[in-house]
Amino acid sequence: MTIANDPQKRIEQYLDTLRSHLRGVKEEDVQEFVEELRSHIQEKTSVTGEMTISGVDKVLAALGNPADLASEYRTAALITKAAASGSPMRILEILFRWASYSVAGLFVLVGATGGYLLGGVLFICAMLKPFHPQTVGLWAFHDETGDLTLSFRLGSATPPAGAHELLGWWIVPIGLLVAFGLVVLTSRLALWCASRFRRSNVPESDFSVDTTVERHGYSHE
Repeated sequence: MTIANDPQKRIEQYLDTLRSHLRGVKEEDVQEFVEELRSHIQEKTSVTGEMTISGVDKVLAALGNPADLASEYRTAALITKAAASGSPMRILEILFRWASYSVAGLFVLVGATGGYLLGGVLFICAMLKPFHPQTVGLWAFHDETGDLTLSFRLGSATPPAGAHELLGWWIVPIGLLVAFGLVVLTSRLALWCASRFRRSNVPESDFSVDTTVERHGYSHE
């Protein structure tokens, strides 16, 4: 019997393709994920009796492309690691991966990048203020069109004519506090948003096949 006419072989072909896209993931994790997914597919395709090709095709179509499924698994694994470490670099790593297949991920990546950059600028500004007290800080001035412009200045270059500093030495405590708050808030929001591609009632530390099956509408009976 060919793969086209054998429900079990069709399932194994799908799982083999999924496994091929999970290279680099720990073998025991891949094995557990694949075995649970196999059990769920078999359960859902034989719920009305004998397993059929049409039933298998329906379930596999609902699960989606195995490459995309593998990418979601990798992203979920990264979410767990990033949440444990709290590292902005790890968080940006999962956002880059999420953005590769999701428009929502792209927007979150842009927002998180902006939050981290602003936090970084504030931190650097606070650190450099003692070395360049007359130039570093948050400055306000009118540009060539007469519009009011706010600008963080981080070097020794003289501010534009007519510019005035807004915070003075307060940039040090305010900069440090706001920078810390921005990084923490950005990290938490980014992780929360990244986890939304899974069901909200699934623990962040557990990306099992139940997550994927339920996300596609195959909830337990």
